[in-house]
Amino acid sequence: MIVVTGATGNVGRPLTRALVEAGREVTTVSRHAAAMPDGVRHVVADLAEPAGLEPVLAGAKALFVLLSGDLHAAGATPASIIGEAAAGGVRRIVLLSSQGVATRPFGPTRVALRAVEDTLRESGVGWAILRPGGFASNALWWAGSVRARRVVAAPYGDVGVPVIDPADIAEVAAACLLDDRYAGGVYELTGPEVITPRRQAEAIGAALGSPVRFDDLTRDEAKAAMARSMPAELADDTLDILGSPSPAELRVSPDVQQVIGRAPRRFADWAARNVAAFR
Repeated sequence: MIVVTGATGNVGRPLTRALVEAGREVTTVSRHAAAMPDGVRHVVADLAEPAGLEPVLAGAKALFVLLSGDLHAAGATPASIIGEAAAGGVRRIVLLSSQGVATRPFGPTRVALRAVEDTLRESGVGWAILRPGGFASNALWWAGSVRARRVVAAPYGDVGVPVIDPADIAEVAAACLLDDRYAGGVYELTGPEVITPRRQAEAIGAALGSPVRFDDLTRDEAKAAMARSMPAELADDTLDILGSPSPAELRVSPDVQQVIGRAPRRFADWAARNVAAFR
């Protein structure tokens, strides 16, 4: 049996489907009740209380770990999830980490993720670590303004990074959970091309069949908007990456192709598949 945390999100849902299609027994975990594919057991649990995961992990052979933002708050102990899983007999863990652990290792969130990675390496279980860059699905932040006014408003309109489709992250995660060949690997996951916010707006417009205007925001305007849904420190950190990506953050990684045998999907593919969110 395989346990998938973060099961209601952009990675957890396609990962669950992939595991079910592979014929595996799956238990999904999220903080709130949610509909799941037929035959999937769903458990409401809070990863901020790892001791409560003991009954969820009973009988599990593998675990996918996706840490929500509150697990990086002061006093949180996300690494203890690894210990609970190892003590419960889980033999393989795939951790969704972040590219920033390598490219910008000193931010508080990435220091915490590095500690979880280190705990996993030392746990005695089989492991794989996934380090994605920016998610294509972050474009959903613009869905309301696109629906209402056909406008994308964002900072740094002509600075791009190779954003990754969450469905590709899910396929890589499934391979790492199911195939021994990927044990002990650290996989950097990016899309196939550097794409700017302005070009993302064009791709959304093409998917809609209706032009989408791009409006440049100043950094202060963008930070004010982002601070409504994340700590100001994290907003600054994100804006640093968006405004001045390092050479490592601009690199298109070969790891998706190497693991799943095909090139990662383009942002335009993601936009076409998710166009209903922007209508």
